[in-house]
Amino acid sequence: MRNTIPLFLTLLTAVPASAADSGAFAAWVANEYRVSPNLTYKVASGAEQMLDVYHRRDSSTPTPTVIYIHGGGWVGGSKEASVLRIAPYLEMGFNVVNVEYRLGRVARAPAAVEDCRCALRWVYRNAETYGIDTSKLVLTGASAGGHLSLTTGMLQTSAGFDAECISNVEPKVAAIVNYYGITDVADLMAGKPNEKSYTVSWLGSQTDREKIADAVSPIRHVRREVPPILTIHGDADRIVPYAHATELHRRLEEAGAVNELLTIPGGGHGGFSMAETEKIDAAIRAFLSTHGLMPN
Repeated sequence: MRNTIPLFLTLLTAVPASAADSGAFAAWVANEYRVSPNLTYKVASGAEQMLDVYHRRDSSTPTPTVIYIHGGGWVGGSKEASVLRIAPYLEMGFNVVNVEYRLGRVARAPAAVEDCRCALRWVYRNAETYGIDTSKLVLTGASAGGHLSLTTGMLQTSAGFDAECISNVEPKVAAIVNYYGITDVADLMAGKPNEKSYTVSWLGSQTDREKIADAVSPIRHVRREVPPILTIHGDADRIVPYAHATELHRRLEEAGAVNELLTIPGGGHGGFSMAETEKIDAAIRAFLSTHGLMPN
């Protein structure tokens, strides 16, 4: 595992340039991991919600595991289209669970939040089968995936989004890596200065949409006991305002919660340069190491 080519730096920022590159990546994953695709963790809105599990072949003990949640403004994207974004964590030796959820065209907010909470509970229930160390779970995702990583890790059962999930265990995660996630959904609603079409589509015309927006906003769930959070955000992001990162950071600091904010000067909504990607990768590794979460 430790001698693999460091593909993660290029795979994090772009799809492989050729079929040969794609083939090499696929062969590497197949050699190091067993892949269990399209496992149903929930049935909702008349459809199975699925996830993929990448579990290490060489581990005889439970392994630290990353749960990856894709972005797309809650209304687009897929786990398949985001699969290359899990490459850095595979290279580090984590198991990875790649999660899909109901998009806005299938079910309005807060369905995606409910689904991801259920996916976390599925991981708990199936930890022994897939060699998952539930004491070392890391949630991560970008944009809407960052938001869903935050809500999945910060919310408690008492928030009321777990009613359709199986298991009475209060699930906990060890850390959250938030790539430029939405932290204040209400700030992006129709009629607000920062209105975003993806938020309007996700909330729809529900009469209680403002109440829902507040309920699924990470800034409303800040408390001292939330898992350690690393937020990565470009200060020139036009899709998710940089202020969402700074406001979350401010509130976490005030609450005494463990968190870090990595600002990418001039950075947009992803699409970071190789130098920026190297900086981000180093920060993530340091963050995970500090909290004792790196695989052996």
